[in-house]
Amino acid sequence: MRSFAVIITEEEDFFIARCPQLDVTSQGRTLQEAQKNIKEAVECYIEAFGVEDIPETAIKPVVGTVEIG
Repeated sequence: MRSFAVIITEEEDFFIARCPQLDVTSQGRTLQEAQKNIKEAVECYIEAFGVEDIPETAIKPVVGTVEIG
């Protein structure tokens, strides 16, 4: 079993889910839908391209915000 980092942001009426390791993006109207959709998108990517060229080390994201001005 492999783990992939996923970043989900809320943008207008959708939650946008991104997997930076695979450069895969999906969306959903709810957080749960976005999570389900990005999982399916990652699975489709792996089925199509495999994971041989992807390093085994999982990215452990640190998420925060920055205030400017």
